[in-house]
Amino acid sequence: MTNHKEWSITCRDIAGRRRDLTVFVRQGRIVLVAPPGETAVLNPLDVGRLRAVLRDAVVDAARTQEN
Repeated sequence: MTNHKEWSITCRDIAGRRRDLTVFVRQGRIVLVAPPGETAVLNPLDVGRLRAVLRDAVVDAARTQEN
């Protein structure tokens, strides 16, 4: 069993409904999962959160590749 971190960023779809973008690391690569069949609409604060989560995922991926 692989123990991996997962991050989530709240966003809206094109119709304004609340959705989540999910980020995790799999085999040393960053995986971004968008709402199925939807477009993620991010405000500037959400983009900042996404940037921070992606940075955390890159650090985690680098650790995974070292082990």
